[in-house]
Amino acid sequence: MTTHASHPDIIKRLKRAEGHLKSIVAMLEEGRGCLDIAQQLQAVEKAVANAKKALVHDHIDHCLEHAVREKSRNADDTIREFKEITKYL
Repeated sequence: MTTHASHPDIIKRLKRAEGHLKSIVAMLEEGRGCLDIAQQLQAVEKAVANAKKALVHDHIDHCLEHAVREKSRNADDTIREFKEITKYL
């Protein structure tokens, strides 16, 4: 498994989102207002989306760019992988 420079930042983002998600569950159990809960859900959703975007961009910047520059993989395979991962943006 390869670790990239961005992975620690992505892990921090996801752990922060995890903490917010746990607080949302607690808010629901406590019967808090829907507006407050919806706001927190929006924050979690955005945090996860940003983590995913950072991961995809990192993969494109490092893995795919390296494959193209170093010709370490078949060009068709690299293009196919690029198309596949961009579906997640």
